[in-house]
Amino acid sequence: MTDTYTLLTLALIGATFVLAGTAKGLVGLGLPTVVVGLLGQVMAPAEAAALMVVPSLLTNLWQTAAGAALPRLLARLWPFLVAVVAGTAGVGALLPEAAGSWAARALGAALLAYAAFGLWGPRLRLGAKADAAVGPLAGLAAGAVTAATGVAVMPTVPYLQALGLEKDDLVQALGLAFTVSTLTLGGVLLGGALDGPTAAVSAGAVVPAVAGMMLGQRLRRRVDGVRFRLAFFAALAILGARLLLVA
Repeated sequence: MTDTYTLLTLALIGATFVLAGTAKGLVGLGLPTVVVGLLGQVMAPAEAAALMVVPSLLTNLWQTAAGAALPRLLARLWPFLVAVVAGTAGVGALLPEAAGSWAARALGAALLAYAAFGLWGPRLRLGAKADAAVGPLAGLAAGAVTAATGVAVMPTVPYLQALGLEKDDLVQALGLAFTVSTLTLGGVLLGGALDGPTAAVSAGAVVPAVAGMMLGQRLRRRVDGVRFRLAFFAALAILGARLLLVA
């Protein structure tokens, strides 16, 4: 793990968090995806994931608390959330043995899958009976992807979208799922990728991340949402393809 960060590296990290925060402010998600996707081009994915822990945790806690549906969501989603913790911790225990190129390729595959779902994914719907069986499996898969890549969106986002939640409940459910993922990932990385210098930089990255979110919220009123989503997912697909081909 890096003991010191140069001014150039810190500037790159700050700019990345502004961009990632802007994406989250515009579409409600994407901060870890953008951070790990971009910084993963110039550093190990585990280090990039460690840098996003504090900003992601704080913004997702705020998103989780902003609504009255939390008790209902916890009652419905706890099997999925418990499985996320188990999958993240289980696969995370294998990370020290994983080669950097393998982790980079896994991140590239996750970004491509997320981009493909965002661009062409079908609208899935799960009934109560199907959800009882699919929830734990989706949680284990989400935890494994999170531990391997630092990105918690697949298959978390399509699974939660398939539950047919109301718009505000879906936003709160995403915040809850990402909070659990980030907390567990932070525990896995603590003392390794998430060492003292990296934790300090991660804490400092809260400022550009929040500034980006505020900018994104303002731009949301002016930028066409459909065009932005197309550009966002196309950029993720390019990043993912580059990681798969170059790593």
